[in-house]
Amino acid sequence: MAALTSSFRCCDSTLGNNHHPTASSETVAANATVVFPALAHFPKKALQSSSPPRPRRIILVRHGESEGNIDESVYTRVPDPRIGLTAKGWSQALDCGRQIHEIASSGNVKDWKVYFYVSPYLRTLETLRGIGKAFDRSNIVGIREEPRLREQDFGNFQDREKMRVEKEIRLRYGRFFYRFPNGESAADVYDRITGFRETLKADIDIGRFQPPGQQNPNMNIVIVSHGLTLRVFLMRWYKWTVEQFEGLNNFENGGLLVMQTGFGGRSSIC
Repeated sequence: MAALTSSFRCCDSTLGNNHHPTASSETVAANATVVFPALAHFPKKALQSSSPPRPRRIILVRHGESEGNIDESVYTRVPDPRIGLTAKGWSQALDCGRQIHEIASSGNVKDWKVYFYVSPYLRTLETLRGIGKAFDRSNIVGIREEPRLREQDFGNFQDREKMRVEKEIRLRYGRFFYRFPNGESAADVYDRITGFRETLKADIDIGRFQPPGQQNPNMNIVIVSHGLTLRVFLMRWYKWTVEQFEGLNNFENGGLLVMQTGFGGRSSIC
């Protein structure tokens, strides 16, 4: 899968950069203060000698088994964001936490850290609580609730028979572009995940996960979300096509997928 990214270059890295090879940075700064005299009152920002290290891994986690996974009638009476885990789902979350701990500490690494992004839905928050029991507080850099990682919107309370018909229509129309009435298509999810990806990229580029003055290369980002949302995240990250997306299925409840950072900062799926 990593081979899919080898022939692409992200255009964001050059967006808005106008290079003037004959002008030094000092000349440009001096000219700027002439045109905008007020800039002279601001202290100069020290240039960073090096970029913060990339996270060693991005680990994607699907929430544990929820009440809705075993009884679809729950969606007719409980708002989707308030559907919690089953007893099995809690067990899956605890097991997932132990797996992540083992992965992050592998190779006798002593200074590893984790930073969590999580969907605000109850089942993902509960999954995160279960995962967190495997870690000492000193290993956790931070946690951010991120609404853009929420589940695909199916249109508030669901009518079981109507939803069955809608899902049959989706198969004929196409899984990526079909929009549920009053809800979202996978293409809509793609748009908000694109925004989240840019936020994540900016956080990585400026080293938001790093404590002041530190350059820890053993940072692990963990994203706790939902099946379709995680598939769309992978599609956006690796620039997969719509056809490739439609050939994918969710991984299991409580399952995880590791994106390992390798040469040149590129990530590959382990």
